[in-house]
Amino acid sequence: MRMVEYFKEKIIFIIINIIVLIITSYLLFGLKVSSSAIILIGILNFLASICFFICDYLRKSTYFKRLLKKLDELDKKYFIADVASEGDFLEGEILFEIIEQATKSMKDDISEAVRNSTDYKEYIELWVHEIKTPIATCKLLIENNENEVTESIGDEVSKVENYIEQVLFYARSNVVEKDYLIKKINLKDPINSVIRKNSNILIEKQVKIDIKNVDKLVYCDSKWVEFILGQIVSNSIKYMDKKESVLSIYGENIGEDVLLKVCDNGIGMDEKCVIKAFEKGYTGENGRKLGKSTGMGLYLCKKLCDKLGLGISIISRENEGTEVSILFPINDMLKF
Repeated sequence: MRMVEYFKEKIIFIIINIIVLIITSYLLFGLKVSSSAIILIGILNFLASICFFICDYLRKSTYFKRLLKKLDELDKKYFIADVASEGDFLEGEILFEIIEQATKSMKDDISEAVRNSTDYKEYIELWVHEIKTPIATCKLLIENNENEVTESIGDEVSKVENYIEQVLFYARSNVVEKDYLIKKINLKDPINSVIRKNSNILIEKQVKIDIKNVDKLVYCDSKWVEFILGQIVSNSIKYMDKKESVLSIYGENIGEDVLLKVCDNGIGMDEKCVIKAFEKGYTGENGRKLGKSTGMGLYLCKKLCDKLGLGISIISRENEGTEVSILFPINDMLKF
């Protein structure tokens, strides 16, 4: 609050005070009060008004400056009500009441949103659990009645299963910190699990698997790592178009960190698609042409890696293939 702005705000009060002072002076002059007494009264009135305005300005200015300083120090500005104090003047009391009421309303809305989000997540998890049973039944029937038709149906069932898994992990992705267990894992375990899950389609497409140097220890949540790798491998398989398709997975040490790379020799992507690959819903030219992409797989991978403190990047060239790298920072506990 600047002094000029403060006095501009008080201009009506100042004008009224001057008018009252002039009228009072005329009345006193009419009552034959000496001119020196009238001038003295005017000077005293002026000094009293100036003192009042300066004290009032300093009190309000100090309060608002302190409030703004606290606001600047907060990362989450909506917590201002928790650190603000009530002013000892009318405007300060009104402002504090407004902040308190607004914050209370916001907290109520946030609590309601959290409850709705929790209910939604629980419903999705229940739905996924229920739908997995008929899918497992379908897969069993297909295995027991193998022919060209059931093989085609099996491929579609596998796609549905992958989409359902995406839905489940998407629902959980906003509360990863409440749904993960960080422990020492060997990267070869989730990698082998992903390869087993995709074994049928890998055999069908005659994809050569090349896994090297993945016996690496990292601290992470196994199920989230497995999901991330599953999405990456699934993408690689989708866009393999060569007679001699190769899927390579290998690890290497970068200083004290572990870098895991998943490479394929599929159709690849151009630079524009690589830049947007992690955007939500982005399918790229390949996804639109072949109709095989939802645009959610890599988006979820990026989101989960960010939540887990992992790095993820893509290098790709058209008609040559794609390389996805995941960086696992080594936890200090692993050094002992």
